[in-house]
Amino acid sequence: MKEKAKLLEIIAGRNRGLLSSEADKVRVLTAVEQLEDHNPTPNPVLAIDLLDGDWRLLYTTSRGILGLDNIPLLQLGQIYQCIRVNEAKLYNIAEIVGVPFLEGIVSVAAQFEPVSDRRVNVKFERSIIGLQRLIGYRTPSQLIQDIESGKKFLPVDFSIQNRDQQGWLEITYLDQDLRIGRGNEGNIFILAKEKS
Repeated sequence: MKEKAKLLEIIAGRNRGLLSSEADKVRVLTAVEQLEDHNPTPNPVLAIDLLDGDWRLLYTTSRGILGLDNIPLLQLGQIYQCIRVNEAKLYNIAEIVGVPFLEGIVSVAAQFEPVSDRRVNVKFERSIIGLQRLIGYRTPSQLIQDIESGKKFLPVDFSIQNRDQQGWLEITYLDQDLRIGRGNEGNIFILAKEKS
C-alpha cells in the first residue's frame, strides 16, 4: 500500500520523533491521516490476533516518552508496548542505553478496558525504574513474565494509585505489522509488530 510506504519513508531517520522538525511533524500527521483512511481493520479492539503481542515504537509525538532522552550521558534505546489481550494488560517498556553497565529500563504496567471497537481506557498500575543488569532485564517478554510472577525490582518499583494516571488510546490503523494509535493527550504512536 503506497500510503503505508510513504509514512514509513517519512518517519525513517527521525529517531522515533526525537529528530523531527515542526515541518516533519506536519508531514507525518498528513501521512498518518491518509493511512488511517485506508485502515484494513474496522474494529481493531476486536482483532485480538493482530493486536496481541510486542510492538516496537517507530515514531511518537509524546513529550513524556521523548523526554526520557534528556538524561545526561544516556540515550533512549528501543521502546516497546506489549499488549496481552487475554489479560487486558499492556506494558510500556523503554530501554535506556549509553554508558556501559548503566543501561536502564523504565516500565509502566497498565490495565485496559475496551470502550468501543477502536478505543480502550487505560489505567496505569505499576512503575518500574532500574538498571538492566540489576533487575536481570533481557527482553520485554521476560520482563513481563517477571512482573506477572510478582517479582519486585530495585531500586524503584511502586504501585500507581493516583486517579490521574488514567487515559485512553484509540487504535486508528491496524494490520499484521503496523499499528497507529492516538492518545488522550493528542499524541500519535506508530508501532511495528515484533516477530515472535
